Amino acid sequence: MTKAPWEYLFDAFNSRNFPDLFWPVTIASIVLLAAYVILYNIRTRQLHRHKDFLDLYEWLLWTVVITFSLLIIEAVFVFSFIFVLATILIGLATLAWVRFIRFPPILRAYEVRLAKARYVSRQRYAHPETTIRTKGARRRRRR
Repeated sequence: MTKAPWEYLFDAFNSRNFPDLFWPVTIASIVLLAAYVILYNIRTRQLHRHKDFLDLYEWLLWTVVITFSLLIIEAVFVFSFIFVLATILIGLATLAWVRFIRFPPILRAYEVRLAKARYVSRQRYAHPETTIRTKGARRRRRR
């Protein structure tokens, strides 16, 4: 380090000015972007009946796509380091907000709805004769 820390903020983000950060940030952005797209596809197929979980994964997907795509663009087009740092901080803060603040109340309410639905279903079919049709309900076949 030959300059004060705040003077590095306005240097171009490239491998010459930031040899320890440039390639790890660029490669991590590409890998994390690809990994989350794959994870999103897997989880949405598994949870296709649970709308609230799909909403969570969609919010996370778009946050990841925007954040890591911007980092790749900033690395390719040699933006100032202040933009790279701002993108990382805002993107990670948004990811944390979505996962830990916005969706936990929604997911808790959804789990309560599922539990009530299971309880009602269990109560409805608890008596063995509820699944057996009575004679009056049967229809006779005509020949």
